[in-house]
Amino acid sequence: MSELLPRTLAEQLAAFAARTADAGAPKPVRASVRQRILDVLGLQAAALALPTSEAALSFVLEQGGAEQAHVVGSCQRVPAAWAAFANGVLAHSLDYDDTHLPSILHPSASVVPAAIAAGELAEADGTRVMDAAAVGIETVVRLGMAGYDRSSNNSVFFEHGQHATSICGAVGSAVAAVALLGDGEQAVVDAIGVAASMASGIIEANRTGGTVKRLHCGWAAHAGVTAAQLVAKGFTGPPTALEGRFGFFEAFLHGVVALDEVSVGLGEHWEVPGIFFKPYPANHFTHTGLDAAARLRAKGLAASDVEEAVLGVATPTVRTIGEPLTVKQRPETGYQAQFSGPYMVALGLLGGGGLGASLDDFSDDFARDPTRRELMGRVRVEADAACDEIYPHQFPAILRVRTRDGSHLEEQVLANRGGPADPLSDAEIATKFETNALRSFPPDRVEAVAAFCADLEHRTDVRGLTSPFAQPSSPGAVTGEAYS
Repeated sequence: MSELLPRTLAEQLAAFAARTADAGAPKPVRASVRQRILDVLGLQAAALALPTSEAALSFVLEQGGAEQAHVVGSCQRVPAAWAAFANGVLAHSLDYDDTHLPSILHPSASVVPAAIAAGELAEADGTRVMDAAAVGIETVVRLGMAGYDRSSNNSVFFEHGQHATSICGAVGSAVAAVALLGDGEQAVVDAIGVAASMASGIIEANRTGGTVKRLHCGWAAHAGVTAAQLVAKGFTGPPTALEGRFGFFEAFLHGVVALDEVSVGLGEHWEVPGIFFKPYPANHFTHTGLDAAARLRAKGLAASDVEEAVLGVATPTVRTIGEPLTVKQRPETGYQAQFSGPYMVALGLLGGGGLGASLDDFSDDFARDPTRRELMGRVRVEADAACDEIYPHQFPAILRVRTRDGSHLEEQVLANRGGPADPLSDAEIATKFETNALRSFPPDRVEAVAAFCADLEHRTDVRGLTSPFAQPSSPGAVTGEAYS
């Protein structure tokens, strides 16, 4: 690529990937990526029991092909692109994966499965896989931010009905995969161009139902690995695939785009360490409500003492976690409870598992429990102007409680736990991983994966990340013949 002409965005991303491959990602970035790899592996294990997971894995195993990479939940190795697909489906299916703000997309659930699958195919060491995942995740976030409209505090992707997570995830997954499977900067440019024609995902299922959203990160990971493999076979892509007249941003954003978000500070400022981990398996808008209630419980407030509670949140989030209020106060299923502000306040007052709420806290029985419903009936959700000033850089909450003795209590949680202002420690990330992974695998395998990931920089063969999870021990998941 000529240095005499301004580099296109794809060429700048390619140069960034090449510099990272040569010099390595900064230590804080590698440390963050290691945490994200462990987090994703736990989520994949926890998702195995879902019917959609069984369907996706069964579909992949029916495809046959070269034995290139592991699938979590099966001892049968499959083509790398299909391994990325299956593992990406698992990673995103519980809505428990990391979130970047303010773009509100989930970068690791596609990029990490793509990087691990490509790493297995390339017989790469742990350091190369971490660095490839780092540039892929950074790419996803920067593409997502290019579609973030600061004047309206909203994603243009979402306004068009598009799932930015999968659309940007396809390109980021391609950058990660080609960093492991490709040869030089031009291969990255071509892979971006090819993956841009594969990027897809609409979010109508969020509005009217369907399980297709669980496929999105899997398809993005599949697209990324496939793009890298096709480029290795000779396919090429346009160098202006992103900003060109008929390129990625014009097609998806219709010209409402902040191109500087892609290139300014690229390689100098990394977004990766600031991506939010989810401590709780529920809609991210609900988390600070749980934290506020838990803090009041820690100060001595009992659930039985609550006469009335008002959960103040940012206006755009009320429709998701507080409307219609009668439904949010009486969820019929655990899944509905994951999107209920009153349920999360009740859970914070009662106490949950894991880091404060675990998957076990969202059973259908708990959602319909009379005691919890009675408590939820005392909780309202309202828009709060102070929260509006902070959203969407955080999802703040202000919980105001009137007790049965007439006292008035207030607890403000203005920054999400799991983000830069209140990060999860290595121990907390490990607790989340173990809580999730033990749902499908025995302790020895869970410990083996955790130990391997902790020492990833010194591992010469990345296959040890997924091979212990090759066959689950719990019912309801796809199995193979034997664990090895």
